[in-house]
Amino acid sequence: MFRTIKLLKSMAIGALASISLVAATPSQAQSTCSIRLHIVKAGFIVGAGGGSGTLVCHGKAYRLSVGGLSLGSLGVAAADLAGTASNVRSPASVAGTYGAAGAGVAFVGGGQVATLQNQNGVVLHLSGGQVGFQVSLGLAGMTLAMQ
Repeated sequence: MFRTIKLLKSMAIGALASISLVAATPSQAQSTCSIRLHIVKAGFIVGAGGGSGTLVCHGKAYRLSVGGLSLGSLGVAAADLAGTASNVRSPASVAGTYGAAGAGVAFVGGGQVATLQNQNGVVLHLSGGQVGFQVSLGLAGMTLAMQ
């Protein structure tokens, strides 16, 4: 009888330990991934942009397409940006619309730095170089989609 009670206690302790291990490991853990984007923008008053990119999460690469529209834009420019995507629940959560408000002027060889967030809570921290001439005032938006 004492052996049975002792066996039941050890089984209960083992079950509780395994439950706490499962609870401590969330199924949708947030992680930080690396991202690279190549964007080309052109416009006069209303600008359009597009490009491509790569997201690398846990050693696996995912292709991205970039689209965008900006108001108050003048010029033509291309930018190669690299950085991190944080708060990533799954690679698909990177897809979405990112917005930023601000003003900037960049000439040939100008640097770009941006921190943007989408509706899924993913935050992009990007930096890189820009080639061309672009004056941008107002609201800019960028949409990333998985390919």
